[in-house]
Amino acid sequence: MSVRLVLAKGREKSLLRRHPWVFSGAVARMEGKASLGETIDIVDHQGKWLARGAYSPASQIRARVWTFDPSESIDIAFFTRRLQQAQKWRDWLAKKDGLDSYRLIAGESDGLPGITIDRFGNFLVLQLLSAGAEYQRAALISALQTLYPECAIYDRSDVAVRKKEGMELTQGPVTGELPPALLPIEEHGMKLLVDIQHGHKTGYYLDQRDSRLATRRYVENKRVLNCFSYTGGFAVSALMGGCSQVVSVDTSQEALDIARQNVELNKLDLSKAEFVRDDVFKLLRTYRDRGEKFDVIVMDPPKFVENKSQLMGACRGYKDINMLAIQLLNEGGVLLTFSCSGLMTSDLFQKIIADAAIDAGRDIQFIEQFRQAADHPVIATYPEGLYLKGFACRVM
Repeated sequence: MSVRLVLAKGREKSLLRRHPWVFSGAVARMEGKASLGETIDIVDHQGKWLARGAYSPASQIRARVWTFDPSESIDIAFFTRRLQQAQKWRDWLAKKDGLDSYRLIAGESDGLPGITIDRFGNFLVLQLLSAGAEYQRAALISALQTLYPECAIYDRSDVAVRKKEGMELTQGPVTGELPPALLPIEEHGMKLLVDIQHGHKTGYYLDQRDSRLATRRYVENKRVLNCFSYTGGFAVSALMGGCSQVVSVDTSQEALDIARQNVELNKLDLSKAEFVRDDVFKLLRTYRDRGEKFDVIVMDPPKFVENKSQLMGACRGYKDINMLAIQLLNEGGVLLTFSCSGLMTSDLFQKIIADAAIDAGRDIQFIEQFRQAADHPVIATYPEGLYLKGFACRVM
């Protein structure tokens, strides 16, 4: 008999709607013992089978659902099927947009909770973010090796969220050769260098691909400020769009050095690109105080909020930084502003920007809305998967 997680009465509704998480407060009891990440059956208070998922006793998310099909086992064949399903969509996107790099697996939205896989050329970069994902590591890697024999696999599970589920951070080669220090990829006509081993996340923010392309329509003959620039994807796109100058700001000198290399790699005019190592909040105030002005500002900060207790503080941070940006824009200028915080809804983020404009004493128009690229899908039963949102705002 399998280990069963029994829900409290009335707490099965989210599973009946096929949401992939079971929170600790919904659990009545465990029947049997399960180790960290082990596969268990989830049943209602009367014992009716609901789902099969991974058990995580230390997490507020007590179980993550692998399947709603009682006949489906969680094994190599299961992961092979899920990977093949995901690949069909990415194959179409890659052919349509000429991509050599994309998100292959987007966690819950691809039916593989806690698993992120990005493909950069012939390298698969793996993040196992939950106990269940870690428990199934061997089965997943076996499926990947069978489906992608041409690819090396590199582990970037060096993510703090693993500690919440009682796991150590892991990083390093799994199969095949080590990735080069900087791997060139192609995106919408740009060549970009990716640091798989030491870069942010899996090495590069593939989710902003479409936003970087959209930036080009606003920048011709414009002065651009690129905040939290990382390795300069928005800067390269702005230069390809014909901007007169782009100033990229980041706290990491290593990231700025790669940004400079990316400009050179694309044979763009380096004299139009400035790279500033500084704190964005501090620098925006300095620019304001000395009367600097820009025509376009890209505001793409890191995640400000990790949990609900931080949301109010994050709202203040987003409001402050967008207010400063709006103050720096010329009349008719455009702010491209983003939030990658999953707890920040699109409606709340839009309200924060509107309030920031009021505090800046400027009127703005919302002219375009952004979300993560199409290789980062959002399954309908898991709205939390829509984590990246953004707006283009015109200052009047």
